[in-house]
Amino acid sequence: MNQESIRAFCMKLPHATENVQWGYDLCFKVGGKLFCVMPLEPAPVMLSFKASPENFRQLQETEDVIPAPYMARASWLALRRLNALHDQELKDLLRESHSLVYATLTKKLRAELESLKPAAESKSAAKPRPKSKPPAPSKKASAKRAK
Repeated sequence: MNQESIRAFCMKLPHATENVQWGYDLCFKVGGKLFCVMPLEPAPVMLSFKASPENFRQLQETEDVIPAPYMARASWLALRRLNALHDQELKDLLRESHSLVYATLTKKLRAELESLKPAAESKSAAKPRPKSKPPAPSKKASAKRAK
């Protein structure tokens, strides 16, 4: 996978957002919490993401997969090159990262996210509202205007 295909995949995950932080890192979040970070400029680490405890231990044995600097204590892994893992394995790991972070959100925030519809879905599903007459003024408002 390359940067653009990783970006496209992450943005397809439910309620994912992106922004640039720390100067040049493209950060993918769900509910305001990070699940993946990818530098936009050359760096020693090409991609970082949260992993399950099992994957965190097991994948460190793979060449070019290391504990993520500053984030290893929270079970984050880092790839020194984007092709360190097969495309499907990387997609599965990014999906897992998203799910792990989503599970840490409060029930209230998860409910708010679930109630939101994606922009494309809400535009296509939106039906035009019938035009209605403005409400008739109340008697108090009419009386005030008469004075």
